[in-house]
Amino acid sequence: MFLILNIVFILLVFRLLFNAKVLKKLMEYHWGFLLKFQHIFFFLVFVIITFFTENYFLDVPELIWSVLSVIIFNVGIYSLVYFYLVPEFYLANKYPEFILYAMISFLVSSLFRILLEPAVFSMTFNETLSNTKFLYNVYTAQGIVILVASFLGITKDKFLIEQDFKELGVEKDQLYLDLLKSKMNPHFLLNTLNNIYSKSFHPSENTSESILQLSKLLQYVIYDTSKERISMAQEFSSIKSLIGLYQLKYNNVLNIKIDIQDEETLELIDIPPSVCLTLFENALKHSAVGIEAESYINVRYKIHDQELFFEIRNSVAKKKNLVGHMNDSGLGNEAVINILEKNYAGRFTFISEPAETDHYQTVLKIKL
Repeated sequence: MFLILNIVFILLVFRLLFNAKVLKKLMEYHWGFLLKFQHIFFFLVFVIITFFTENYFLDVPELIWSVLSVIIFNVGIYSLVYFYLVPEFYLANKYPEFILYAMISFLVSSLFRILLEPAVFSMTFNETLSNTKFLYNVYTAQGIVILVASFLGITKDKFLIEQDFKELGVEKDQLYLDLLKSKMNPHFLLNTLNNIYSKSFHPSENTSESILQLSKLLQYVIYDTSKERISMAQEFSSIKSLIGLYQLKYNNVLNIKIDIQDEETLELIDIPPSVCLTLFENALKHSAVGIEAESYINVRYKIHDQELFFEIRNSVAKKKNLVGHMNDSGLGNEAVINILEKNYAGRFTFISEPAETDHYQTVLKIKL
């Protein structure tokens, strides 16, 4: 009866440990420790069970030696199942072989204990403490060892898969961040450098201003995009630097307007880097500003009811071949959405669609 109660206790504890919420918390911080702790915990409980079941048949000090020998012997059986049988057969989908070898391990280990323990430790049996009770205790104990070793060996794979999934998620997020960084058109930056170089033969205020704006933009790309969060002020500073370079390139004839309401919040609101810049860079690329006469970009920012509102309305190039690289238009938006999902799951709205004929609208709302 005592043994049955202990089995129930073990099952309840393991059920608690493998509860989804408990697992999530433990694996988030100490998944490696949990893998080790489950073995230690099991053998602590197993020592207690063995002590009380062997106590019926032996007295101290033979009881102590008996418990030690049983624990050492079962550490070997446990390791055999956990480190060999589970990975070699169960995880390889060889279920019949796994069951067969687990049963052999159970029978051999039980027989070994049944034959040796009574002889080595001089166990005495009578009407009250019959050898049937001893056999029952041995079979139950060995069954527990093999079942728990199998269970933990199988669930260990779940631990490792979930941890790998988490690490892959981090790597995926980093790839999206790298993608956002790379979205800054390298051809544009190269052309800007060439323009600055050509103007350097006849120095002017435009030359020094171009160098200043390019320096700010490169500083943002190199340093600020490596941070987890930056202020909206930094994000708008990079947007203005990009605008400045385009304006200088096209002799200040571009129709680009920025309407910033609630300007005092720019330093207070933090967002992941490159989100707004990527959306604006896409608008620059596809609006044909500087190329077609009626092209434009309007940017609007405000905070309303604890919600960040960022909107871009822009023209769409009538002649697609003039802007080039139109085939990658979705990459920036896809990367932005994934970054938003990570940081603002369930708290953002993202719309990117044609507003009217030859006009496009991008709207980002984030609940703060």
